[in-house]
Amino acid sequence: MLYVVGLGPGEKEKMSLEAIEIIKKVEVIVGYTTYVRLIKELVGEKEIVSTGMKQEIDRCKKAIELAKTGKDVAVISSGDAGVYGMAGLILELVSQMDEELAVKVIPGITASIAGAALLGAPLMNDFCHISLSDLMTPWTMIEKRLHAAASADFVICLYNPRSKGRPNHLAKALAIIQQYKSKETIIGLAKDVGRKNEQAILTSIGDIDETLVDMTTVVLVGNKATYLSEGRMITPRGYQL
Repeated sequence: MLYVVGLGPGEKEKMSLEAIEIIKKVEVIVGYTTYVRLIKELVGEKEIVSTGMKQEIDRCKKAIELAKTGKDVAVISSGDAGVYGMAGLILELVSQMDEELAVKVIPGITASIAGAALLGAPLMNDFCHISLSDLMTPWTMIEKRLHAAASADFVICLYNPRSKGRPNHLAKALAIIQQYKSKETIIGLAKDVGRKNEQAILTSIGDIDETLVDMTTVVLVGNKATYLSEGRMITPRGYQL
């Protein structure tokens, strides 16, 4: 059996019981080196296949080959395996095989959900996820999605917002969003959620300090009704109070 497991944001307390049970029972763990370190206390003496960034296809192919030998294998991803994780790639590769292979996807808490809980209740109305990484998606397509989401006044969760290689992507994204939302629109920054340096920062489009944002930050841009109360970011659901 091949399992694709979402680990959640980092700490064991935010992992599902099912994910923990699967990790304990499988014979082989396959994952990005950093993610393997997150679960080192659960791994014990299991066989480990770990690689660095940008080797996702190789990792998934290796996991499939190991599972085809009859071993129980877990491919691990941070957050949810089906949200910018390995579930899609595994299923795409398996669908191209001649023989059948049993695959089960184990969900996990994704960064936006964990970050939202840290910040308050910003996702109480319609929201969407947009990754600002143009490694897989052309920037022109990302811009179209930003225009569509901002014009429809979604709460927008920005993944992969800013890196050394893409230092200006967040600024470009916020410039597009500000065509439809005011500079007073509330923004929540959830940094290193579930990890040692966890931090919640509340700001606005006009006041955001982009240097605080990196690849371990999820940026939550509110809708026109989102407000702050006692240090919490709240998007009303629409109840008449």
